[in-house]
Amino acid sequence: MAKIGFIGLGNMGGPMAVNLVKAGHQVEVFDLSQSAIATVVEQGGVAASSANAAAKGKQYVITMLPAGKHVAGLYLGDNGLLSVVDDNTLMIDSSTIDAATARLVAEQAKKRGIPFIDAPVSGGVGGAVAGTLSFICGGEVDHFDHGKVVLEDMGKNIFHAGGVGAGQVAKICNNMLLSILMAGTSEALQMGIDNGLDPKVLSEIMLKSSGRNWCLELYNPVPNVMENVPSSNNYQGGFMVDLMLKDLGLAGEAAQLSKSATPLGTLARSLYTMHSRTGAGTKDFSSIVQMYQEKK
Repeated sequence: MAKIGFIGLGNMGGPMAVNLVKAGHQVEVFDLSQSAIATVVEQGGVAASSANAAAKGKQYVITMLPAGKHVAGLYLGDNGLLSVVDDNTLMIDSSTIDAATARLVAEQAKKRGIPFIDAPVSGGVGGAVAGTLSFICGGEVDHFDHGKVVLEDMGKNIFHAGGVGAGQVAKICNNMLLSILMAGTSEALQMGIDNGLDPKVLSEIMLKSSGRNWCLELYNPVPNVMENVPSSNNYQGGFMVDLMLKDLGLAGEAAQLSKSATPLGTLARSLYTMHSRTGAGTKDFSSIVQMYQEKK
């Protein structure tokens, strides 16, 4: 059993913290939302009065925050997390942020002798609840090995991508590809529907053919082709359009810094931007198929 501080109990962080409690760890949690804290406490977690209180005296501190500015604001400064944690506390940031901020935090942590890894996740809310997330980690190998012990209680696949920031880069590469696959799969399925094909039959054909991909196999965007996916629940749950847009923005920034050519990623970002502007920002990202549908 480990003593763990967990800060950031949103749609992903809350279930992750609960899984740590279920695994037998002593988990002290903090969030700006009292109801989010209460949900974890009901499962056996302990409420902290502040982020710093949650971090003090812990073997591990895990953070799950919306953006890089929130991570920098929480970790850095005279009253940041790095000023209150023990030297042997492993800091694990599972937020999806820009690699530059992850490296900045790691640099400041190293100056204070505090180990840090970035460990963004893939797998969505369903994966967070089920404990089947993929963690894509960046940091020193010994820090990664130390963190893997608790990450395995929240996830199924734990990867070491390289040095600090590598987890963030790998995550946005994956999500950029996912956005392209979902947009292309939606386009192909809707063309089949427009030409009189049954989307379930067409999906089966493409699953056995060269167009096979993750979206067809596990996350079909057309309603009622699959059970237990957001498209069959009015696109509720899963990974929101606006969160995909955030990741595509991070991918665009990374591409600009490295002078990488990402024409399809740029196009996908434009498509999801247009979709969000129709009011679909809180829908699951598979709702991009609605961009191709005839408006009644």
